[in-house]
Amino acid sequence: MGILNVTPDSFSDGGRFADVRTAVAHAHTMVEDGAAIVDVGGESTRPGSEPVPASLEIDRVVPVIEALVRGGLDHGPLAAPISIDTRKPKVADAALRAGATMVNDVTAGRDPAMIDVLRWREDVPVVLMHMLGEPKTMQVEPKYEDVLRDVGRYLDERARALIEGGIARDRIVIDPGIGFGKRFEDNIALLKNVETLRKLGYPVMVGASRKAFIGTILDDAPAGERVVGSLAVAARCHQAGVEMVRVHDVRETVQLLRVLDAISSDGPGNRMLRS
Repeated sequence: MGILNVTPDSFSDGGRFADVRTAVAHAHTMVEDGAAIVDVGGESTRPGSEPVPASLEIDRVVPVIEALVRGGLDHGPLAAPISIDTRKPKVADAALRAGATMVNDVTAGRDPAMIDVLRWREDVPVVLMHMLGEPKTMQVEPKYEDVLRDVGRYLDERARALIEGGIARDRIVIDPGIGFGKRFEDNIALLKNVETLRKLGYPVMVGASRKAFIGTILDDAPAGERVVGSLAVAARCHQAGVEMVRVHDVRETVQLLRVLDAISSDGPGNRMLRS
């Protein structure tokens, strides 16, 4: 999954793709580089970020999604599905009407209205992510009794809530929420033991690309210098059987996965790339 932030303030690439033409060009580049899905987001959820109104978020994402679906701005229709990265039901609804076909919700459907949006679109997958609290305060002394157990229990509960709300089990993907209300040691523990989440019976997505804990390991490297560290996490996910990684650096990640697959027991045709 390639990341397309059409925001002025995302932690790594804020402002780079806020213009529709630039965003569309970058989406096509990511697909050419091997992205299987493009995830469009109009609100930064970095630690300490302020929420934006649904109307502003819609104004940011819908023109980009429409241009990607219909073609234009020197490009044809995007040759990959589009995901909407939002926690707001109104934004998800507007994005799906514009042509998105997947929802990536960092609040795991806490808002019952999100379940209503999904219920009427029977073919739309949804990613449910674990986050402790809200983006503005999630990194203020996060605490867990047992991070693996707590995150797993939360994701299982949220998935069950959606199923009870009428969402088919096979539409649900879970995400441990690396960096979302997690201490350094929590992120490491989740990645070391990510196989335990797969035991819940849902596909797993991991989004750790360029995040702060990687910078901590690499002597406080800034976001733009965390590519190699992000690739190390992608390699760990491949080893653990994780179905999807959400990344900024698509070309490098796809090359990594191809090589890993070539030397794994799976043989040619990477499992992630085939999924």
